[in-house]
Amino acid sequence: MVFKGKKAKIEEYIKSVEKVLESVEFSKSARKPVVSEIVDLAKAYVNDARYYLEKEDLFTSLACIAYAEGLLDALRFQGLVNFSWERPSRKTVLVGGVFDILHPGHIFFLRQAWDLGRVVIVLARDSTVRKFKGHNPVFPEGLRRKLLESMKYVYKVVLGDEKFDVLKVVEDVKPDVILFGPDQRELMEKVKEVLQKSGKTNVKLLQLSEAFEEELCKTSKIIERIRELGEGS
Repeated sequence: MVFKGKKAKIEEYIKSVEKVLESVEFSKSARKPVVSEIVDLAKAYVNDARYYLEKEDLFTSLACIAYAEGLLDALRFQGLVNFSWERPSRKTVLVGGVFDILHPGHIFFLRQAWDLGRVVIVLARDSTVRKFKGHNPVFPEGLRRKLLESMKYVYKVVLGDEKFDVLKVVEDVKPDVILFGPDQRELMEKVKEVLQKSGKTNVKLLQLSEAFEEELCKTSKIIERIRELGEGS
């Protein structure tokens, strides 16, 4: 796994159950010794969940915290305890790119971003692609946007600023995290410099440590393959 997105989610899950255990109240109809014993069992499962999380055994940690939640919900449904769940809101994760001819590499990148929170894509305009790559994208920006909006890993797609105004994008989207691909180190450093100068140090910058290395995981390779097939027909 490239990021600890799943571990962070389990950590949030554990914290939400811990908050309930701090505020749980026994109802008047509850047989307190019996109910108290079940609540103590839920606490034990929470402790186990933390132990296995620290050991990087995410599956067992998730199972333990789910058991704890199930015990508490069972008591609440029977009217024996009172509490309410506080569901944590997902962080906003900003990513950017051309996303021309969607391929497995794009899916991998967006899946990693989705693990961190709700994904907002800043999509490169056709004019920006021409400026930096010297040619038009295969799919115009309108079609690229529609394709991305249809993906379950994507919360929202906005068209990029033609002047490449990083600060404006950050102020509009208000991300908690900006995620960069493994080939976007130079861009990340530029964004980091802009944010530091503007005092927006609360935005976390992350970069994928590895790419999805499979055949046809780059737009250029896909175009090359199409040309080869066309020449051979």
